[in-house]
Amino acid sequence: MNLGGEQIERYARHIMLPEIGGAGQARLLASRVLLVGAGGLGSPLALYLAAAGVGTIGIVDDDVVSLSNLQRQIAHKTRDIGRPKTDSAAESIGHINPDVKVVRHQVRLNVENVRALIGDYDLIADGCDNFPTKFLLNDACYLMQKPLVAAALGRFEGQLSTFRAYEGEKPCYRCIFPEPPPPGSVPNCAEAGTLGLVAGVMGTLQGIEVVKELLGIGASMTGQLLIYDALDTTFRKIRVRRDPQCRLCGTQAVITSLADNEYIPR
Repeated sequence: MNLGGEQIERYARHIMLPEIGGAGQARLLASRVLLVGAGGLGSPLALYLAAAGVGTIGIVDDDVVSLSNLQRQIAHKTRDIGRPKTDSAAESIGHINPDVKVVRHQVRLNVENVRALIGDYDLIADGCDNFPTKFLLNDACYLMQKPLVAAALGRFEGQLSTFRAYEGEKPCYRCIFPEPPPPGSVPNCAEAGTLGLVAGVMGTLQGIEVVKELLGIGASMTGQLLIYDALDTTFRKIRVRRDPQCRLCGTQAVITSLADNEYIPR
């Protein structure tokens, strides 16, 4: 792909980086990334990937914008209340970068549609807020050999990792979290609250990891879990190894298809 004059000017600060250059920018423009969730994480992630020139961004979300979203979900505006999040996010992306094609998937991810949804994309970014979907995405990406960059939010904290367990002795999401916590034991944002700015930090960090994976630059977050504490202003990286007993990627795995996933949303 040859960059045009306006593209050279738009992406000039990328092109001057030796790690990216014109060839790397062209690669970003040819890349396809699927965002699962257009909320607190998906909003900054979508906007920064669009600004970076990721050529095709798919967005999976079946929700509509509500007033309480606007404290952290910056892809949506007050006038968007009641609109599908896929529509308002696509509009915001279009205002940032007309180079980007947005594919709207106004559906809830489930076992019936996950293969079709992720199959056309180079990389999957998990910005969802529930454990069944996180386990489903992990299993589907492992079985279909798709890199997965996953983030999560708490009240004043966030987590981030990249999963490519299909490549060898690397962990999957189940190696870190073998099973979801008991129902009701981990309150969601609606129940416990969250500092909106933490979503901005984690969504932006997630975007950096997406770009690194697409370009093959820097140190991958595979095998590591990043934990951010906003109140202490600290980042911790924890090394994570593959669990030999993992039900998905362990030596005696029992999950060989999505039908074996005991937590999947249906």
